[in-house]
Amino acid sequence: MANTDRRQRIKAHIRHKISGTALKPRLTVFRSNTQIYAQCIDDVAGKTLASASSLGIKDKMTKKEQAALVGSMVAKAAVEAGISEVVFDRNGYLYHGRVKQLADAAREAGLKF
Repeated sequence: MANTDRRQRIKAHIRHKISGTALKPRLTVFRSNTQIYAQCIDDVAGKTLASASSLGIKDKMTKKEQAALVGSMVAKAAVEAGISEVVFDRNGYLYHGRVKQLADAAREAGLKF
């Protein structure tokens, strides 16, 4: 079994339990080898309410620093959109490293989860 197959199984298990609404959207994380992306999603309407990524961030930062910056950026965008509380979706990734940095930075910037 490949790592991607394992992550897809874990992801399906997580998504079976959680979903986002307009009042409490889902904050989901996607990380590639070089970038990290986060977005707040209303699953009922099927719309993205706020998003941020590390695409425009300078290359002189470490990946963890980029993740922390993306976490604060997505939290700022969510607060501007009137969102204060979210459900965190780690998307099948382990909760450590870049995913944890993003979550901690989003909490510090004002999101509750």
